[in-house]
Amino acid sequence: MRESEAMAESECECTDPGCRCLLSEPMALLGRKYVMDVVCVVANHGTVRFGEIEAHLPGASTSTLSTRLDELVEAGLVERERYAEIPPRVEYELSDEGEELGERLQPLVEWAMERDEGCC
Repeated sequence: MRESEAMAESECECTDPGCRCLLSEPMALLGRKYVMDVVCVVANHGTVRFGEIEAHLPGASTSTLSTRLDELVEAGLVERERYAEIPPRVEYELSDEGEELGERLQPLVEWAMERDEGCC
């Protein structure tokens, strides 16, 4: 049975307190490789340029980081400011919604820290 068919059969109501359907899209985005890393870099450093993000994530390719930033901008979690300068300058920062996401994820971060003695 396909996932969409299984969801249709479960007849979930998003108004049910136990329903987690609304998490599907945000978790799909946040679960992509390097998304949480990018969010953390931008959250911890404020307004940053692409090269700064790249320096914090040396294992990520330039194209992957660019794609993830585009996805975060499209989702409204990160704002992109392009300046008409030579050389071109582009800066990224969390949007209000991105800031709220960070606040709401803090209990999850604390839980993860309790479970893991090591840290990145």
